[in-house]
Amino acid sequence: MIHTLHDLFIAAHIVIGSVGLVAFWVPVFGRKGGTPHRNWGTVFAYSMLAVGVLAIGISGTTLLDPAGTHPHMTFEPAFIANVFGWMMLYLAILTINLVCYGLACIANRRDHRRNRAWPHLALQALLLAATLNCALRGAMAGEPLMIGISAIGFATVGTNLWFIYSDGTDRQAWLRQHLKGLVGAGISVYTAFFAFGAVRLAPELALSPVLWAAPCITGLSIILYHWWDIWRKTRGARAPRSPGIAAE
Repeated sequence: MIHTLHDLFIAAHIVIGSVGLVAFWVPVFGRKGGTPHRNWGTVFAYSMLAVGVLAIGISGTTLLDPAGTHPHMTFEPAFIANVFGWMMLYLAILTINLVCYGLACIANRRDHRRNRAWPHLALQALLLAATLNCALRGAMAGEPLMIGISAIGFATVGTNLWFIYSDGTDRQAWLRQHLKGLVGAGISVYTAFFAFGAVRLAPELALSPVLWAAPCITGLSIILYHWWDIWRKTRGARAPRSPGIAAE
């Protein structure tokens, strides 16, 4: 039963994730703010939320029966539980966090204080707990990959909270953070698709640094380029105070 449920989660994960991974590139390379950007960005965002929820299901069934849900692998059950259970759970929560954060940044761009609502803060706490769990289990199991990839979670929580509790006077900060959140979600899901997907075809690739690093390097390059482009277009402009902060 658990194996069947696990396979159903994977099938839905692949179908919905494939839609999102194609939709991702339209807002990245298209004209910003236009109708295609908004429409395809919405498709991407909500498909990634669905993928994150499905990944929680995949990781949960893996933790319940590591060997039974991965009969094609020769790894020890403890390794499967760590990498395909706990680490996937962390990546799923990271993806959900980044999508919700990216959507909140644009929704609350005229009232920065709304970013401090309890659901947004609870997501940061949840991601921090998942990140700590991944890092500690990686340290106990001697898995450098789990420790290294946890750095992304710590950085995400730290930079998210930095923006959430900033004074909101930087006119373009919400745009940079919106970009970071949604492109970051793309990095997370492409990493999972490349690494976990390849592992199903060739288990020996489970710890390949190329598969894990390539989406991160590509995504960070996209973020840094667009941050530079935002700065280039707005440098010298005086940033007015946000109406959401004026009363503080």
